[in-house]
Amino acid sequence: MEEKDKLEKEEEVNNTETVENPKEEAQMASGDVSGGDNTSESEEDDEDKLAKENEELKDKYVRLYSEFENYRRRTAKERLDLIKTASEDVLKELLPVLDDFERAFKAEGDGAEDNKASEGSRLIYNKMVKILASKGLEPMDGLVGKEFDAEYHEAITQIPAPSEELKGKIVDVVEKGYTLGDKVVRYAKVVIGN
Repeated sequence: MEEKDKLEKEEEVNNTETVENPKEEAQMASGDVSGGDNTSESEEDDEDKLAKENEELKDKYVRLYSEFENYRRRTAKERLDLIKTASEDVLKELLPVLDDFERAFKAEGDGAEDNKASEGSRLIYNKMVKILASKGLEPMDGLVGKEFDAEYHEAITQIPAPSEELKGKIVDVVEKGYTLGDKVVRYAKVVIGN
């Protein structure tokens, strides 16, 4: 008898667990235990939270992406600037050699052009100037008569202007200035008329 009672109890439990309505069975399988077609408030709150979290994550992603793009552009620009000015120290050290060549040519004057040594020196000078120009070194030429600009010129003295037009302007260039790209490698040492 006991076994019969046990079997009957098991059948009762099994009958209560089975769902007779297939719609209820589908809702139970999908996890929808609300019992109706409308979603519960807690599910709507969860959806809102997920939507907000999704928006926050998208915003973080966009910000991170834009920061990375800015970083990439900045490092590329710095790399290009470094490549352009990498030889700046060597070029600065060669500038006095150019100055010496120019002083030697002034000292020789125009009559010494027939001399073979002078001709060789001019060839070397011209070759050196071309090489430095190919590396981006540009001399500041034609400064006499222009306005003084502290970003490119260094005033070493002032003298009375030979004419009214040269007052406050560059009268003479003592040492030629050079630029490497947009950067000043050596400021031009100039005399200003007052």
